[in-house]
Amino acid sequence: MRFEKKTVVVTGAASGIGLETARAFAAEGAQVVGIDLDVAGAERAKESLAKLSAQVQFEIADLSTAAACRQAIAAAIDLRGQLDILCNVAGFSQLAHFADITEEDFQRMVSVNLGGVFFMTQAAMPHLVRSRGNVVSVASVAGLTGNPYNATYCATKGAVVNLTRALAVEYSKQGVRVNCICPGSVLTDATKATQVPDDTDPDLFRVMMPPLGNCEPEAIAQGILYLASDAASYVTGTALAVDGGRTAV
Repeated sequence: MRFEKKTVVVTGAASGIGLETARAFAAEGAQVVGIDLDVAGAERAKESLAKLSAQVQFEIADLSTAAACRQAIAAAIDLRGQLDILCNVAGFSQLAHFADITEEDFQRMVSVNLGGVFFMTQAAMPHLVRSRGNVVSVASVAGLTGNPYNATYCATKGAVVNLTRALAVEYSKQGVRVNCICPGSVLTDATKATQVPDDTDPDLFRVMMPPLGNCEPEAIAQGILYLASDAASYVTGTALAVDGGRTAV
C-alpha cells in the first residue's frame, strides 16, 4: 500500500498502459482520477477497476489543448482536493513515410503527445509543489533512438524526455521530482492495430525488436509506480528505459 492517501491522476487511463497504471495504483491504495477522451472505454475501465477499488473515478477530456488540460486538473482537484502524482500516459503513434506526413497529422500528434504532457504538467505543478509530489510521463525508446516511418512520434517523445530533464532541474528545490519512462515494444490494442504503410523496408523494422521480445502493459505500469514511489526518492530527471534491451543493442 505504497500510495495510500495519495491522489494520482492518470491520463489515457481507459486502455493499455494507462489502464494498467490506474489499476496498479488503485491496488496499492491510491485515489485515482483517470482521464481519457474515449467515453465508452472509460466506462468499461471504471467498471473493471470498481471491482478492485472504489477510489477510482474518470473524467472525459481531449488533452490536445491547454484549456482542456487546465480543466482536467481542476476537475481532479474538485474530486479529491489534492494532487500527489501526475502520470502523463496519453499519446498515440501513426506510421507513415516521412514524405507523406501531412501538416494536420503532424500538428495533431504534437498537440497530444507533447502538448498534453506539457500543459497537464503546467496545470498540475502548483498542486504538486504544495504536496511535494512528482510527475511520471510516458516517453518511449523512440525518444532515445530512431524508429523508421515514425518521425513525428520520435520527435514528440524525444521532446518529452528533454522536457522531463528541464522540469526536474527547475523544480528540484521545490521538492517535485519529474521523471519519464521509455517503453519498448508493448502489446496494447493500439499497437496491435497499427497500420504499416506500403513499400516499407522490413529490415528496418527488425532492428526495433527488443532482445527480450514484446511486453505486456503491466510491465510498464510497474516501472511507473517505481518512479512515483518513495523508493525512487533520489531519482529525478531520468528517462528510465523499460524496453527489453532495445536500447542496449
